[in-house]
Amino acid sequence: MAEHTVTSYEEELRNLVRRISEMGGQAERMVAQSVQALINSDWGLAQSVVADDVLLDAAQRELDERAILVIGKRQPMSVDLREIVGAIRISNDLERIGDLAKNIAKRVIAVSEHSQPIQLVRGIEHMAELALDQLKDVLDAYADRDPARAESVRSNDEAIDAMYTSIFRELLTYMMEDPRNITPCTHLLFSAKNIERIGDHATNIAETIYYIRTGEQMPAERPKGDRTPSLTAPRPPALGGDGAASPAAGE
Repeated sequence: MAEHTVTSYEEELRNLVRRISEMGGQAERMVAQSVQALINSDWGLAQSVVADDVLLDAAQRELDERAILVIGKRQPMSVDLREIVGAIRISNDLERIGDLAKNIAKRVIAVSEHSQPIQLVRGIEHMAELALDQLKDVLDAYADRDPARAESVRSNDEAIDAMYTSIFRELLTYMMEDPRNITPCTHLLFSAKNIERIGDHATNIAETIYYIRTGEQMPAERPKGDRTPSLTAPRPPALGGDGAASPAAGE
């Protein structure tokens, strides 16, 4: 940030940056703990995540109020105005990340009541690791005001989208194979979608960082690896007259 001759103004801007850093650290912990609770069926940890969301919501409201006061009192221009508006936008994304972590935590009981295929659990865990890496990278980019790193975060989001598509396919297959899998797999599907959305919010933060630093918007279009809107459920095997599956053509 640019240095200012008015010490109180400088401190007000630095305080907004500190608050974003604190919110970012809390959002990271909530995401990591919610996924850990899901993987380990840890309801106590899940409840802790739900409780922490109230604190993150309060922090977001406080930052918004402080930012608006600074705008009203200082009437900032150029990069200072971008810093303040950017802080408001980033705090909103971090608050939404907290909501998504809370949503994952709330599904822990429903998922833990059923045994899950280990490859699905590992897939969601790996997807969460990618999303957390994105979140850490974008918060580092904010601390350094690094537009190149922000661009890298934005381009890497495609890997999370692609993994979500893969997990979506697997979950759909398990639900088709056995109706008893529908309830737990649906909860896992929503959890995976929440993780994918966490990656999207990290991308939003990256775009805000780029705007703060350069004064320009990133191109509107970006690669998307989420192919689920075009997927269809696999067709069940056709049944013959005796109720058995009909043989494939040519057999």
